[in-house]
Amino acid sequence: MSDDMDFEEGGAVKKFMFVNRKAPYGTVYALEGLEVVLISAAFDQDVSLAFVDDGVFQLVKGQKTDGVEMKNFSPTYRALEGYDIEKLYVERESMEARGLTEDDLLVDVQIMSAAEMGDMMAQQDVVISF
Repeated sequence: MSDDMDFEEGGAVKKFMFVNRKAPYGTVYALEGLEVVLISAAFDQDVSLAFVDDGVFQLVKGQKTDGVEMKNFSPTYRALEGYDIEKLYVERESMEARGLTEDDLLVDVQIMSAAEMGDMMAQQDVVISF
């Protein structure tokens, strides 16, 4: 593991941001990303999630997955708080471009502009995009 990916360096907690850019189904990115988030939280790191582009669809209420023959994993997002993952950010422009509002989402999030999201990403030790 490279130095910039060490979970602990001198005992310090690292700030990890996972950026979700893909729709929830059709690829493995969303589900695999969620699994990595849960693993990172198990190592007591400062974990946050950002949802941009089609990634905002991962948080939409009432997902029906019968037609794609995949398990609906969206309820897992409601369980994140139990893993001390409470920092969920959604890019306003991505949400609006897809006709979504905060009422369409199944969890509480902080909505940010693209510029604010960029500033937040710059404050992280590690940013991983899915």
